[in-house]
Amino acid sequence: MTQFRAGLIGSGIQASLTPAMHEAEGAAQGHAYRYDLIDTDRRPEPLADLLDWAQGEGFSGLNITHPYKQAVMPLLDRLDPDAQALGAVNTVVLRDGLRVGHNTDWSGFAEGLRRTLPDAPLGAVVQLGAGGAGSAVAYALLKRGAARLAIFDNDAAKAADLVARMAALFPAAEVVVGHDLATAVANADGLVNCTPVGMAKYPGAPLPLEYLRPSLWVADVVYFPLETALLAAARTRGCAVVDGGGMAVFQAVEAFRLITGLTPDPERMIASFKRLLTA
Repeated sequence: MTQFRAGLIGSGIQASLTPAMHEAEGAAQGHAYRYDLIDTDRRPEPLADLLDWAQGEGFSGLNITHPYKQAVMPLLDRLDPDAQALGAVNTVVLRDGLRVGHNTDWSGFAEGLRRTLPDAPLGAVVQLGAGGAGSAVAYALLKRGAARLAIFDNDAAKAADLVARMAALFPAAEVVVGHDLATAVANADGLVNCTPVGMAKYPGAPLPLEYLRPSLWVADVVYFPLETALLAAARTRGCAVVDGGGMAVFQAVEAFRLITGLTPDPERMIASFKRLLTA
């Protein structure tokens, strides 16, 4: 039996399901796996000190969440190519005295989309939100071959920055800042919500629901609740939908593999996630 210790560093993370998912998979494989919540609302230490502490305690790795996905990067020894391209890290592997940063958010979204809607057309996609989740989703969509991606955000500068970064990485695609949402959605194959609108503490939908039509597929990164107002309305209008559970689970699947070096069972982790949601 191997012993692993990992943790999640973030602010206001007491409701996170990540520790339980990791520990359940470790136990199912016959290993001792301790996964700590390192909530900076309760432990307000500098990020650099927390990384030093975790490394000193023999942690195998860390997950990193809001607001530290960019701030952690200068504190690392190396970045994998996807984390470097995205400019964000959500998983740090601690091994052989080194800190190596990865990003499993983008692959988590990509795998959730692939499993749920393997034939989703990607000719034109509208994305709402240009924050951390939006960066990962944009990268995933363009990696999967999106021909045109229109990114909308209330912060025009943030949208422009993400567009510039993605356009440089994917010169064959058309990546633009969105301006006319109604027209963009009317001409789109798919719509992805990467804003917090739809969460329990931010109720509602991120766009007028009359924009939805049956030929549009709709995805949401929110998973508290799993059935957001946007997805519920999309279903009633005949849209194919992708909930936020896929991104939540599959980012954890890949992070588990990176941190432990073990091969996780995705179906078992999906089952754990569903149990935790209803607990």
